Amino acid sequence: MVAIRQCKNLLKQIFYNNLLCRYSSTNAERFKHFIAQRRMEARAIARPDPVVMKIDSPEFHSIFTQELNDLIALFKRYNYEIRIAGGAVRDILMNINPKDVDIATTATPTEMKEIFTKENIRMVNMNGEKHGTITPRINDKENFEITTLRIDAVTDGRHAEVIHTTDWLLDANRRDLTINSMFLGFDGTLYDYFYGHEDLEKRRVAFVGDPDLRIKEDYLRILRYFRFYGRISEEANRHDEETLRIVAKNATGLAKISGERIWQEWKKILGGNFGIELTKTMINCQLAPFMGLPDPPNVEEFLRVSKTVQAIDKKLQPITVLSALLNTPEDAVNLNMRLKFTVYERELCYFITQNREETALIDEILPFQQLCLQTISSVKLKKEYVLELLKYHGKRDLHRQLHEWPIPHFPIKGNVLIANGAPKGPKLGLVMDKLKIIWSNNQYNMTQEQLLEHLPAVMEDLNTKKK
Repeated sequence: MVAIRQCKNLLKQIFYNNLLCRYSSTNAERFKHFIAQRRMEARAIARPDPVVMKIDSPEFHSIFTQELNDLIALFKRYNYEIRIAGGAVRDILMNINPKDVDIATTATPTEMKEIFTKENIRMVNMNGEKHGTITPRINDKENFEITTLRIDAVTDGRHAEVIHTTDWLLDANRRDLTINSMFLGFDGTLYDYFYGHEDLEKRRVAFVGDPDLRIKEDYLRILRYFRFYGRISEEANRHDEETLRIVAKNATGLAKISGERIWQEWKKILGGNFGIELTKTMINCQLAPFMGLPDPPNVEEFLRVSKTVQAIDKKLQPITVLSALLNTPEDAVNLNMRLKFTVYERELCYFITQNREETALIDEILPFQQLCLQTISSVKLKKEYVLELLKYHGKRDLHRQLHEWPIPHFPIKGNVLIANGAPKGPKLGLVMDKLKIIWSNNQYNMTQEQLLEHLPAVMEDLNTKKK
């Protein structure tokens, strides 16, 4: 693995060196031609005058802390321009107080580092520098992510090698969606090169320029399209048909994208507005095989479960509804291999797919309590899994009962069982599970001594099954 990683790093460095060679000052004419071509392409589709309006809203004024004011003054003093970029602009226009304020600038990372070093301002998270982002901590109170304007020089469907620029139009032109391509000056001036403001007002999600080219630059933009659709649209199925056609045309490109990145986006889609409908549309666009789903996924069960779950809890646990798309427990294994779930997500997915059939017709609380007591994981964690299983089945009353049920303390520990002849290792868990069933069938009232009386019979039963 180390050798493979070193080889990849070497290839990446060779690629980057070639890029520098192609667009360095020694190859100035070719560099100028590349920039001119990008500028011509952008101007062909851009608004003649990007200045749209002045913003003077409470949401805009809410971002101005003393630290931000100090940062604005600092860049002004050094004659570099900074503007608010991306999501914060979109939020302000939607009358939402932005959680994070990303800033774009004409200063290069080197120039920013020189400024902050000279001003004795600490910089944090230096990993961002390779993406052109420097993060100063102003007054030792507030961090700001500031990214140099850039152009995508070379793309491979996953990542881009970039060139720094001072042209705001070119930076806007490399962004994925029109609603994410706007900038907001700190005087309130809205700069909108590609009609993102109009798209936002119409609650429309559109790619900047040619959707096919934008998607091929980074295939994850397919999922970003659906995520932002859920964020701004007011209707579940008001997609542009041509956009969906191009998404379907590029579906195979998702095979290039890491499972972690896919799941990060998909989880946000499922947790947002129209998450169920959008997932169905994604499946209709033939994305399922490249996201780890079986062929075919169980869409009918998915739609049924989403309704039963939301009838109990409006806040979806993405894994619970996602499990409904899977036909077998093996499908859960394959999905985890593709998406790289967290341990909690993986175990919940396995648990639901392994237990949903045998519990579907049970209408008593005891079997679900007994599931909570299994020794495979902590009782508290297993109770969360069982509650999700009850949501899956739409068993509202049983869900309420289990939620209110205080988990009783099992009166016997593993070391006591071992001292009385129980085997060590995995078999001990099987012994404890058998005893817990006996205990629960007796209303959880048995003592340690009473449970030990059942140990020989439990051991004999397990040994008989082994034979």
